[in-house]
Amino acid sequence: MPDTSIAQAKTHLTQLIQRAERGEAIRITRRGKPVAVLVSEDAYARLCQGGEPPSFWDQIQAMRADPGFQPIDWTAQEIDAWRDRQPPREFAWPD
Repeated sequence: MPDTSIAQAKTHLTQLIQRAERGEAIRITRRGKPVAVLVSEDAYARLCQGGEPPSFWDQIQAMRADPGFQPIDWTAQEIDAWRDRQPPREFAWPD
């Protein structure tokens, strides 16, 4: 995402808006620190859609409902091969 100072944004606002309309996000900075982002109306609507993000379970259900979803069927041997065989570390609670 390109950075543009507030002064540059004032001077080139029309061009920045055209870039945002084409799908590019523009970060606006003040003294080198990001203060705002210029995005298209469509991108903004997607960001604001629905308020809260879907719950983890809702995302799982949506994934399963996707016709292209292919569950992974791992064998017990494959899962066992990933286990960490190191002995457990000592742990002491801080005082």
